Amino acid sequence: MSKACYVSVEALKRFMSIEIASDSNALCGECPVWDPLSQTVYWTDCTGRKVFRLGPGGEAEVLNEDIEIFGFRRNRSGGFAITNTSGVWLWDGGSHLEQVASEAEGQRLQVNDCAADSRGRLLTGSFFYDPGAAYELGSLIRIDNDGKAAILDGGYHLVNGLGFSPDERTLYATDTVARLIYAYDYHPESGSARNRRVFTKVSGTEGIPDGLAVDSDGFVWSAQWYGGCVVRYDPDGKVERRVSLPAKQISAVAFGGPDLDVLYVTSAAKSEPMPIMPPGYDPDAGFFGGPLYRLRPGVRGQIQWMCDIRLSR
Repeated sequence: MSKACYVSVEALKRFMSIEIASDSNALCGECPVWDPLSQTVYWTDCTGRKVFRLGPGGEAEVLNEDIEIFGFRRNRSGGFAITNTSGVWLWDGGSHLEQVASEAEGQRLQVNDCAADSRGRLLTGSFFYDPGAAYELGSLIRIDNDGKAAILDGGYHLVNGLGFSPDERTLYATDTVARLIYAYDYHPESGSARNRRVFTKVSGTEGIPDGLAVDSDGFVWSAQWYGGCVVRYDPDGKVERRVSLPAKQISAVAFGGPDLDVLYVTSAAKSEPMPIMPPGYDPDAGFFGGPLYRLRPGVRGQIQWMCDIRLSR
């Protein structure tokens, strides 16, 4: 049983710029998605198999309690494109699911976080990480508008946060286990990613990099699981600031609000100990997370592009 508990009022006083947008108590909150048309933020509890929605009036509701979502983006024809341990799907937001792809070039699509490019393709990544056994490495995957899947690159232990520079010419991709955020030259015309290089390597004394978002200035905001913070990196990969939060397991970030100046941050209530924890981290004590947080960091983000996946079958 998780030792997670609700954070005290006294603890919150130390984080006066941090608000709880929704005390959803997600076991593993992930992938906040902002819808500018309805002024709504969606997020998922991939462990608890729930999808949440927070409307413009501050009212929160559980949208679905019977679907596994690791990552998702709005789809232009309606509903969402979602990723999970059995592939990529189209979901109407209700009870209907249609599988888009279950493999890419023969590799099983057990996929994690995702992002859409300006042409409506979905970028995601496979993961087979097993802390207690040998495992195959995963890949960076592209899902085209017709639902066909292609491998862009390989060698990933656990693909996580994905995002684009403001000009869309740089793709960022996280390998959580390797503690690396990579950068690629991205070509939106063809959907190709080339010239992988290390954008930043996170020290073994810090948390591990999880979900990310890129702001309008081209700075990368990376959630740190086990680190209790979000780190902002400049375009050269140097730490520009570190924003502490009152939860130990910070999982993902997204910009929202009418002016895209609100940063939404997900967290996880269920403690998940792994060998990649930093030295001294206690997986049995403290407040792990669960709420959806929000803060105003003084910068603006970018609109999350929508998918445009249409199946002919």
